[in-house]
Formats: sequence, structure tokens, C-alpha cells
Amino acid sequence: MTWVKRACRMVLLTMGGLAVSATSVLAQLDFDTRAPYAILVDHESGTVLFQKEADALIEPASMAKLMTLAVVLDMIKRGALELTDQFFISEHAWRTGGAPSGGSTMFAELGSQVSVDDLLHSVIVQSGNDAAIALAEGIAGSEAAFAAIMNEFALDIGLTESHFTNASGLPDPDMLVTARDLADLGRYIVREFPEYYPVFAEEEFTWNGIRQLNRNGLLNLGIGVDGLKTGHTDSAGYGIVVSTAEGGRRLVGVLHGMQSVAERNEEARKLITWGSRSFERIPAYGEGVVVGQASVYGGDQAQVGLVGEGSIDIYLPRGNRRCLSAHISYTAPILPPVRQGDRLAQLNILCNDQLIQTAPLYAAEPVGDGDIVRKASDALWELAFGWF
Repeated sequence: MTWVKRACRMVLLTMGGLAVSATSVLAQLDFDTRAPYAILVDHESGTVLFQKEADALIEPASMAKLMTLAVVLDMIKRGALELTDQFFISEHAWRTGGAPSGGSTMFAELGSQVSVDDLLHSVIVQSGNDAAIALAEGIAGSEAAFAAIMNEFALDIGLTESHFTNASGLPDPDMLVTARDLADLGRYIVREFPEYYPVFAEEEFTWNGIRQLNRNGLLNLGIGVDGLKTGHTDSAGYGIVVSTAEGGRRLVGVLHGMQSVAERNEEARKLITWGSRSFERIPAYGEGVVVGQASVYGGDQAQVGLVGEGSIDIYLPRGNRRCLSAHISYTAPILPPVRQGDRLAQLNILCNDQLIQTAPLYAAEPVGDGDIVRKASDALWELAFGWF
């Protein structure tokens, strides 16, 4: 029998708590920024606290280096690369991104060798274009080959709207990203590389006798900012991917298209401060609490309980607790055997009927195959009513 899959929905009448780990969207609130493109995301849950043209395609400038860093740090994490490995500074790296270029550089000498660790520090702290190109060439042989790795990796981690053509972020009309993808990339780096993330907060880096300051002007403002990356080109304007753990939770924000460093710093400060202070934590479903039930076709039980992954709170704008509602969605029919922990459904949390958060839901217990009577009765039910 061919089954037609339909989305099943279950309305929840109460909000107890939940574990949240998926991306979501929050209604536009009483806040604005002069940045043409912006987004602010709760790092842990993925809740979008603010967005403005977040899905428009934009030139990333040096914020593209975050993708370069993600690839390199992943290789180090997997043991495919060592911090002590030495990479050559080619003529392309030296001329395009080094001292002759007039752009941000670590001033590595042509033909010299530099450790991966020093190259990473240069990319993170002083946005060295020569360092980014050297990493790309040392790993893939050429920037073009490395860009292919960047794009494949971007898709692997869910950056579906972005396309990279080089490791440094130097202008290229074919290299485009979205503010949403940059925020997700920032969240990925914070989550996956905690042992290396403190480098993003280093205020200066001295290498080969040259002392250079971090380009992130928010690091020393006392608002908890500890990353991530600035960017600027004449055509794109000034942008930043910024993160803070101020206020008891981590936020990741992106702003782009501003007119000056001063405007970038001020707008980023306003956004990150607003996000840290204007929301309250609401207890959600606790760990192991059954959120709802899903029907199982032909199982030894008619339904399976659904639970979240751990216990995570949600955040709402202050004074909006009464706006909450939720429903469960899943694709039917769910067929046995079902193993405990199988991902089966999604909890959708709404504020004033607008989606603000989603969370995957998992089987709370196993469900085996039912007997012939159970399968026959479920078949009759499906024939009469369908799965809805």
C-alpha cells in the first residue's frame, strides 16, 4: 500500500517547558538599527530576537574568513591538521594579501613558512588576508580548491544561501552570504571549538616583532563581547559578527552595510545590549517531561510519548508571557519499530500566533510491531479517516 504523508498537528494547551535546539523566528519588536542588514540570535536555542533583511544576499567582506576558520578548526579537531604545521607564503598570498596589497595583513615575508597557529591568530585578531590565503593554499593547493571545500562544508553545517569564492573575503561579485547564515556560522564556531574560541577575545597579536590590535572595537567596552569578526570593503560597507555572554546567556549578532567603524561599533553595541537586557527567561518543559503523543501505525502501542532533548528555557520580550501557545507537527504515518530516542516530531512555540522557537522531539519509549488485529484496525482507521 502506498501511503500519502501528511503533516500532523497537535495543539498544546499549556506550556510547561522544553528542550530547544533548532532555528526559529521571533516577531519584530520595538527596536531598530541603522544597519541595512542585521540579525540577533540566541546562541543555544536559535531563537531570532531581531532581524532586518536577514535573508538578503550581501558581500561578506572579511567576515567570510569565519568560513575559512571553520574549515581549518574542524580539520584540527579531527586530527587532519596540527597547529604546529608550517605553511608557505606564496607569491599569490604575499602579493594579494600581504604588504604589497595595502589591505589587512600579518606582513609575512614572501617564501617564508608560518605555523598554522600563528596564521589562525592573524586571521582572527588582525584579519590577515595573507594568512587566510596561506591557510587555503596549504590545505588545498589553491584558493579555488579551498573555496570548493568551504562551500561543501557550508552546506554540511546548514548554510544553504551562501557561496564562497576565496578564503580572505576580498571582493568578488560571486561571493555572497546572508546575515542569517553568518549568524549560524558564528554559532557553529562558538559551539564546536570552545578550546580555540578565547582567541577571538584577544585584544592584540604580536608576530615577527609586529604588534597589531584586534579590529573588533567592542571587546573592551565592558558589555561581555568576546568575538567574532569584523569586515569592510568600499562596496559592502562595514560589518561585524559579534557575540556576548552578558546577561546569563550567549547571543550572536550580525550587522552589515554601515558607513564607518564608529557607526558599526555603536549599532552593534546597541543591538547586543538590547538583546542582553530586554528579554526574560521562561521555564519550559523539563528534561524527560512528555510534551505530547504521536500516533504509531501498526505498533504494539497506539501512541508514543514525545520528549525534548534535555531541558532548555525559552526567552521572551519582557511582559509577553501571556502570548505563548504551541503545537506539535510530525509526518504520518509513523511506523514501528520505534526506538527510544528516535527523532519523530517538532514542537513549535508561538507568541501571538507567530513562530518564535522550534524544538525537535524524540520517542520517550520504544514501540514494537503490533499484532495482526492492531495492524488491521489501524488500516481501517486510515482508510476511513486518513492520517491527520
